[in-house]
Amino acid sequence: MSFSEHFLWGGATAANQYEGAWDEGGKGLSTSDVMTNGSHTVPRRITWVKPATGETGSTDLSTLSCRGLPEGVEPAIVAGEFYPSHTATDFYHHYAEDIALMGEMGFKAFRLSINWARIFPNGDDEEPNEEGLAFYDAVFDECAKYGIEPLVTLSHYETPLNLAVRYGGWADRRLIGFFERYAKTVMKRYLGKVRYYLTFNEINLMSMMPFMAGGVTDAAPQVRAQAAHHQFVASALTVKAAHELSPELRIGQMLAYSPVYPYSADPADDLLAMERAHDALWYADVQTGGSYPAYRLKQMERDGVALEMEPGDEDLLARYPADFLSFSCYGGSTVSVRQRELEAGSGNLALGIVRNPCLATNAWGWATDPYCLRLALNTLYDRYHKPLWVVENGIGWSDVREPDGSVHDDYRIDYLRQNIQSMKDAVDLDGVDLMGYTMWGCIDLVSAGTGEMRKRYGFVYVDRDDKGEGTLERSRKDSFYWYKKVIATNGEDLS
Repeated sequence: MSFSEHFLWGGATAANQYEGAWDEGGKGLSTSDVMTNGSHTVPRRITWVKPATGETGSTDLSTLSCRGLPEGVEPAIVAGEFYPSHTATDFYHHYAEDIALMGEMGFKAFRLSINWARIFPNGDDEEPNEEGLAFYDAVFDECAKYGIEPLVTLSHYETPLNLAVRYGGWADRRLIGFFERYAKTVMKRYLGKVRYYLTFNEINLMSMMPFMAGGVTDAAPQVRAQAAHHQFVASALTVKAAHELSPELRIGQMLAYSPVYPYSADPADDLLAMERAHDALWYADVQTGGSYPAYRLKQMERDGVALEMEPGDEDLLARYPADFLSFSCYGGSTVSVRQRELEAGSGNLALGIVRNPCLATNAWGWATDPYCLRLALNTLYDRYHKPLWVVENGIGWSDVREPDGSVHDDYRIDYLRQNIQSMKDAVDLDGVDLMGYTMWGCIDLVSAGTGEMRKRYGFVYVDRDDKGEGTLERSRKDSFYWYKKVIATNGEDLS
């Protein structure tokens, strides 16, 4: 047997893409609540208002990530716009049904996020919202009925909007204290119900999408670096608080990671691949490794970035690194110094990559890479020597529900079969210490990258379309039954 008897098979979601009920239960606005839908070719937008004049408008995510928001505007909901997170696929009202489906598949773990604004509506409140706390109590109690271990992300692209408007998001050091209060409140409340937490989803996305990653509306390199540092300190304080609260609590990092392949045998391509890998790995070097790596300090020096630290910051990072490293990985990235001469890649996080001619892609440019998880797991385990957890892996596809309610998604089964085998090889052949696997979007949800519903990931189809219409009825896909068999055999039967 490759996987241990305690291996945590399951699925993963995020409140901003799945939960809905954006204005119910005392919840405040979050950054995702002002983000419109989009598509593979049309970027999602952040809507805003200019308080001085009442003018409204929007800025697409790519522009926001490069230049920030226009001067004098505040992110806000604008009448007439469609915001997919407001209802998403309505886990808020379907949690018992959805968790029962997870139980039917045999899930051992369910990764979900707590929406910070549901607990502290403004982010800086003195007291938490009891109705929000009670909702997650009910969710965790439902998980316990089926023996499902919750894996809770504390911040998954859902910073309270007030913190973005009033403070500029994580660029302001005061957010460390607000987050520490939130984390302590949650960990104390759910002690005995939740053992595993992740602090910041895909923390390295601060470099590419600072608004999504932390409510940051200024795109300057100095601001992004400072915001990341504040998240590192907040994470260390969360680890410290967890260890003081209970020896059972374990706090993990969550990194967006994929192997980076040189396009050719040109050494310059190999060097570029190393530099691109560093773009993600330095975040883990700090949060899991405990200190800033020399190569990143040199890069900051070249960029004119001078971090503002308080006494004790570096000691906190060194003493309270993450207990384990979790990561998302959907496939590898291919780079070349001859990028302009080659066909551009597409799919998530495709900026600056080229299409890999060795891999087939789908309509969103996503390739099925049969080796990416083994490569990723070995790289990360060799580097940090800490337990790993694959908490996102999957493929978006335009699934079709037949008149009888069935969904035939052989393409998803094929993708998952190859990826789970790759993961299995890392454990069986290479001895990697792997805690679990939670496939992304186990129940259909809104795509974070495009804001679409038709880009589906789940084992369970949800009747909802890109316009927000549909019954929200749940239907089992073919992959539902396949994954049930995989879990039942602990990954031995992938046929």
